[in-house]
Amino acid sequence: MGELITGILGNYSQFFSFDVFWSVVSNPVNWAIIGSLIVLEGLLSADNALVLAIMVKHLPPKQQKKALFYGILGAYLFRFVAIGIGTYLIKIWWVKAIGALYLLWMAAQFFFFSGRGKEKEGVNMEEKTASMGFWRTVLAVEIMDIAFSMDSVLAAFGVSDQVWVLYMGGILGIAMMRGVAQIFLILIDRYPELETTAYILIALIGGKMMLSAFNIHIGNLPFFGVMVLIFLSTFVIHHSQAGKA
Repeated sequence: MGELITGILGNYSQFFSFDVFWSVVSNPVNWAIIGSLIVLEGLLSADNALVLAIMVKHLPPKQQKKALFYGILGAYLFRFVAIGIGTYLIKIWWVKAIGALYLLWMAAQFFFFSGRGKEKEGVNMEEKTASMGFWRTVLAVEIMDIAFSMDSVLAAFGVSDQVWVLYMGGILGIAMMRGVAQIFLILIDRYPELETTAYILIALIGGKMMLSAFNIHIGNLPFFGVMVLIFLSTFVIHHSQAGKA
């Protein structure tokens, strides 16, 4: 137990080290990884932001903004807690294997079972929160934010183990989703293959994490290159199919 606490505290100390922070922001490779985390967050969470907007719809406009702002603060705090603990635990091989299996299950569920059904979920949330006051709505938004963050955080662990890379990817992704969620929704509506791409990337990340659980490691640059290639190929496939139609 003492070793566990010491390891987790050691991870948190990196949040307050300027040297660690500078080593992350001064490395172009890290920014490429952060960018991939932001895109992945966008693909996974665009409709999540829409659900949260529906949840606060019954409040006056000023209170809607406050509720969503408090939700962002809660999401940032959750990322801080989850990344500090998770980047230590994910080094344990069986924890990593369980995380990899969950990511692979997410992808399998998308491809072989039912979809995520966020539109229906949003309608249900609107009905549930319609009679709530401001602070109960804030609490509901916080809980939903944490639930939505779980998948993104776990996927991020499969991409990097650096706390500042993960945290910056997370907070920038969350901030962007609040501001440009509608743009991502329009993009996904125009290129519906992007949702499939997101889960291909999830499966790829799950596979990478599973391999690393057995000490088979893939370098960041080739892995990132494959992710970019898959993402860009989505647009090529879409336009080639549209040209045949």
